[in-house]
Amino acid sequence: MTRIAERTVLFADLRGSTSLYEQLGNAEATSVVTHTVTALSRAVPAHGGQVIKTLGDGLMAVFSEAPSALQAADQMHEVLDRLVTRGSEHGASSGLRALRLQVALARGEVVEMAGDCFGDAVNVAARLLDHAGDNETLITAEVFAGLHEEVRARFRNLDRMQLRGRVEPVQVHLLSGGGRRTGDPAATQFGDVTLATEPEGIRLVWADSNRLYAGPHLPIVLGRSPQATYCIDDTRVSRSHARIDWHGGAFQLTDLSYNGTYVRFSSDEEVLSLRRSSCTLHGSGVIGLGGPPGDGFLPTIGFEVLSFMDTVPHTVV
Repeated sequence: MTRIAERTVLFADLRGSTSLYEQLGNAEATSVVTHTVTALSRAVPAHGGQVIKTLGDGLMAVFSEAPSALQAADQMHEVLDRLVTRGSEHGASSGLRALRLQVALARGEVVEMAGDCFGDAVNVAARLLDHAGDNETLITAEVFAGLHEEVRARFRNLDRMQLRGRVEPVQVHLLSGGGRRTGDPAATQFGDVTLATEPEGIRLVWADSNRLYAGPHLPIVLGRSPQATYCIDDTRVSRSHARIDWHGGAFQLTDLSYNGTYVRFSSDEEVLSLRRSSCTLHGSGVIGLGGPPGDGFLPTIGFEVLSFMDTVPHTVV
């Protein structure tokens, strides 16, 4: 029977599972991934949802209400946290320690048919995973609108994002409460940074592309996809390679790729390696996509954090 209904669609995806097959071998890696996905999937019926399908190292589920879907997402993160902690214990599979979780939620009218679901909300939730960092939950404005006010306070607005295969951008919110990331998101290995109270501007330079972004244009997605905010037409760059957004009074760079994002600040020769993690951008420097800056064969983007009060801009390296 075919039915059309308003649903919240959840996609969850394990990161780090692909490398397990190389590290652990097929048998143990398959056991680790299968056990983990099964553990995560139990959060769905526990909150009134339905698992539509598992996707190797992930799953798709639907819920009648947005709060239930978010509760399931929270439980999934907690389950993975416990499994990762268990991976440090004697006798546990070391592969557990490398696993990270991405979750994306979208809401809208879906077509339920033959045990599967179709529709724009399904496509949006699936594509939104491309923009999620490790242990992040991203939701659309429609999901956000269905949450209670105290729950909304756990999110920060990432503004509108262009998703692959979609003409209209999508309003996105990031779960920032609950400490999903480790450490202070505004910290860098180069010490404390003096943060502004309002977003000002950041200049990005690659090849002949010299563009300035301010508050209304954030977040900025760096990637190979034509829908990326800052498109780098190079096959070595992921479709959605990294994201720059405004958080805690500073520009924050988050790696979304498999090959990593690298940063070298003009004030330091040391290179900061981001592997599905974040750092604060300050001053000026260069960003390497897929390899450290200085490798002439890899795309390197110059960046400059600007204060529009300044009369003399910094030099972009």
